Amino acid sequence: MNSTASRPPLKVFLVDDAAPIRRRMATLLGSIEGVEIVGEAEETGVALAGIEASAADLVVLEWHLTGSTGMDLLARLAERTTPVIAMVLSNHSGTCFRQACLSSGAHYFFDKTSEFELARNTIERIANERCARGFADTGAHHV
Repeated sequence: MNSTASRPPLKVFLVDDAAPIRRRMATLLGSIEGVEIVGEAEETGVALAGIEASAADLVVLEWHLTGSTGMDLLARLAERTTPVIAMVLSNHSGTCFRQACLSSGAHYFFDKTSEFELARNTIERIANERCARGFADTGAHHV
């Protein structure tokens, strides 16, 4: 976690089927000022329980999950009464995957291989906007 005491951090939950990838994302994204990695999971059920328990603000998810897909998780996140920002960060980045995820409720979609830095910058921007506005809605954008 890297956040100041004067503001609550942007709580980020990571969902990816590969533990080494989750660890790397936790290190890289957790180093952003104002961001706290509050949990991680590799499958939908565990992810939903962790997102709820941690009161995550933002979920970074992969298309391919253990036993399901990111589409399943997006559908379940859309059913929640507490809003959460959904960011797909995936190697499955073809146009059909991107459009399907955005149509299913993802606020952002990035190619894990070529757009990781853009995803990181977007999370940093969201954390900064959250601080500036006291976390009303972050005004998510489809990318």
